[in-house]
Amino acid sequence: MRPSGRQSDELRPVVIETDVTRHAEGSCLIRCGDTHVLCTATIEERVPPWMKNSGLGWVTAEYGMLPRATHSRTRREAKAGQSGRTQEIQRLIGRALRAGVDRVALGERQITIDCDVIQADGGTRCASITGGWIALKLAVKKLMDAGDVLSDPLTDHVAAVSCGVYGGQPVLDLDYPEDSEAGVDGNFVMTGAGRLIEVQMSAEGSTFSTDEMAQLLDLAKKGTEALVAAQKDATA
Repeated sequence: MRPSGRQSDELRPVVIETDVTRHAEGSCLIRCGDTHVLCTATIEERVPPWMKNSGLGWVTAEYGMLPRATHSRTRREAKAGQSGRTQEIQRLIGRALRAGVDRVALGERQITIDCDVIQADGGTRCASITGGWIALKLAVKKLMDAGDVLSDPLTDHVAAVSCGVYGGQPVLDLDYPEDSEAGVDGNFVMTGAGRLIEVQMSAEGSTFSTDEMAQLLDLAKKGTEALVAAQKDATA
């Protein structure tokens, strides 16, 4: 039995609210159970210096947690310095989102996705990718509505979900009590067409077989399909 009472293939309730900030070109608040992430998109008519005059656009991301997003206060990274975990997560978000972007169609401009965790209960990087895509979609829509981009640079949806082995059973969308005790933990980033972008898996307490990995992949596919459906509803 899972601590939440969910079935092994059941996502936490997903609630997405769009246009939650006044100034960002695209924004959403995504709630995956008790994990809440604010995602905003900023458009800049420039690219990093090493990309100048390339004709290619760029999508990048930054990630952070508010001090009381977790059970005890975490010191602000603005004072303590950015952790290796934060750097790894924001690079993952950027890589994931770029996989669904035609950078030629985007044109020589940069879109930065900021993902700020308001409340954490496991799966923050996955929620950031799923919500970050929505913020990106809304920002791109503004570019297209203004005539600044002639064809949609988003080639497919991008969503992410965690899966793992908890209590000897493969389960979908781990919350913190499961994540902290999982024997195997994985994050799956996929396109709307079901193609893999990135898989992060590790044996936390025990090794796992290829059959178990296949089971987790099946769960991830089911979960990302549901998340893509939620993205479509939110941006319709």
